[in-house]
Amino acid sequence: MQVLVINSGSSSLKFQLFLMPQETILCSGLIERIGFEDAKFKFKTQSDAIEVVTPILNHNEALALLSKQLLDTKTGIITSTDDISIVGHRVVHGGKHFGNTTEITSDVKDKIKALSSLAPLHNPANLEGIIVAETTFPNAKQVAVFDTAFHQSIPEYAYKYAIPKKYSEEDNIRLYGFHGTSHKYVSQQAISYLGKTHSKIITIHLGNGCSMTAIKDGKSIDHSLGFSPVNGLIMGTRSGDIDQSIIFHLAKKYRYSLEDVNTMLQKKSGMLGLTGFSDLRDILSEAEKGNKDCLLALEMSSYRIKKYIGSYTAVMNGLDAIVFTAGIGENAPQIRAQACKDLDYLGISIDNKKNTIRPKDLTEIHATNSKVKVLVIPTNEELEIAKQAVDLFKN
Repeated sequence: MQVLVINSGSSSLKFQLFLMPQETILCSGLIERIGFEDAKFKFKTQSDAIEVVTPILNHNEALALLSKQLLDTKTGIITSTDDISIVGHRVVHGGKHFGNTTEITSDVKDKIKALSSLAPLHNPANLEGIIVAETTFPNAKQVAVFDTAFHQSIPEYAYKYAIPKKYSEEDNIRLYGFHGTSHKYVSQQAISYLGKTHSKIITIHLGNGCSMTAIKDGKSIDHSLGFSPVNGLIMGTRSGDIDQSIIFHLAKKYRYSLEDVNTMLQKKSGMLGLTGFSDLRDILSEAEKGNKDCLLALEMSSYRIKKYIGSYTAVMNGLDAIVFTAGIGENAPQIRAQACKDLDYLGISIDNKKNTIRPKDLTEIHATNSKVKVLVIPTNEELEIAKQAVDLFKN
């Protein structure tokens, strides 16, 4: 069967069309810089490669462009929408409702929409992708794979917040965790590489959204994102960890509404707030020119990653491997080098020459004397989603 996977990020849309269960990629691509006039659309098959720069102002426009290309009579890959049996969707927040891959119904869509306030950069885009796909591929099964599902194994003492029990129990306020398909995929690759029955791994997903997971024996036991995907590491437009009293200080001093503060923390903070740029490529370019704001932002981001490495090594009582993945994790050697600098006490050391290699698959970047393996593993959330979607109907 043919399975189309749609992965809508906060400013990007990745897609792959698979022939399953062979796991053959029929086409793949990326739409990035959504919301900008110079958005890029990349589409690749075995015989064609297309790249277009065009204004794409929202996810609806992005998905419309993808649908048109898939059906193109010259360079498309399908002749009819009925060629596609399943459309698998990445959905960021499943809350208490979804611990497993789920076939999409009206009730599922309602719950995804209701959770949008907890993932305002993602769930609305995910839901929009579902709605457009239902119209474009009316006879295909629509399946949701939730970022939060992989983190259901986090123990209570790690996921619970120190607030009155009423809110934890009645409002389900807890750490949920995100980027689960990515962390699951790369950790499985790392476990296979290590060849150990028991393993202690830290996976570092760095993109416009960023997160880290402590994974012991294949199970998530702690994670940097929490109730919503805004805390933890410094991200493209999201603040990461802050003192929560800042919210009340800003609301009082500037007479901001809570929505104003939420918008600031979600969409105007992070690298954008520090530098004026949300795209790491722009920040790195400016840093090379000596831009002090960009240099400091890179140092702050790397420092935050380093703090979590130390924390997760402690909670697992050791560490076998660190995995860098996703757009920045795979393509920014500067960030990897800074994040792992001066961690020799933990047995972590990077080989600077290896670190400059652009990885196509699992790549070692640790020094020969490093006790901890440092790996770059390209994530494939789309394949993981396709496999889970097919397994849902197989079972």
